[in-house]
Amino acid sequence: MFSLARLSCFVAVAEELHFGRAAERLHMTQPPLSRQMQQLESELGVQLIDRTTRTVTLTPAGAAFLPDARRILQLAEGAAQTVKRIPAGDLGTVVVGFTAASAHAVLPRLLERARERLPDVTLDLREMVTAAQIEGLMSGELDLGMARPPLKRPGLVSRPLLHEQLVVALPSGHPLTELPRQLTLTDLDGQDVVMYSPVQARYFNDLLISTFTIAGATPNYVQYVTQVHTMLVLVRSGLGMALVPASAATLHPEGVVFRTIGAFRDRPVELDAVWRGDSSNPALLRLLKDVLPQQEWTTDELVEGVG
Repeated sequence: MFSLARLSCFVAVAEELHFGRAAERLHMTQPPLSRQMQQLESELGVQLIDRTTRTVTLTPAGAAFLPDARRILQLAEGAAQTVKRIPAGDLGTVVVGFTAASAHAVLPRLLERARERLPDVTLDLREMVTAAQIEGLMSGELDLGMARPPLKRPGLVSRPLLHEQLVVALPSGHPLTELPRQLTLTDLDGQDVVMYSPVQARYFNDLLISTFTIAGATPNYVQYVTQVHTMLVLVRSGLGMALVPASAATLHPEGVVFRTIGAFRDRPVELDAVWRGDSSNPALLRLLKDVLPQQEWTTDELVEGVG
């Protein structure tokens, strides 16, 4: 099989139609250039160049071979440049796990920054609850997770991405939407509440149980679900109210009113980036350095439309 060096010699001769100029272009003398051409023709079994003492022309086979020869050289050069970019993290794939709730607040920012700063890095997105993300990180299925604490597994490293407030999602027309003051947790005492699953949404379930216990409120849990968007559908249907992260208001669901809660501990909902400390994926390392915030994102803009 012919070498790329011989292919380069052919392309130079075919474009210059002059061995002297082609040799000068390749920084070599004419005799080795002639030998390269002869060896290429011998390997292909066809004559590519008609050469006389005065002229150099392409044979029909040479004219047909020239576009393919150029394409092969371009592909080889492109492949060389591509492979050089991978160790630097400019090119590659990062498999990212995320919870449905995090998609409302953090995921759009992450994607936007990644497109701007690492346009040739592909983010392969997987919607998974926190427990599944942890298992995916440990098995190597995931490179990066966006999950809820605690994230205590040997070898995992985490960084806070976001802290946000819980707000009340109420069906339109609910009496609590008309209160002239800010709501309190005691206003939810005895109220029908859509609750998070104690298994698939354990983080939120534990958070709300402890929050209501401290406040001395005892809601009536009418349904247990896993995802925030499902919770909002049930609220809209009038099944009950729900406590959701403030970023859920960015969904602007019709028929749902969001209200803030007074005397609530500051921003109790936490979302962390988590990855394996021994990861050798260069694209992940660049993502951590240039895309993910070194200090957590703020959510001031997320509470627009929350009363």
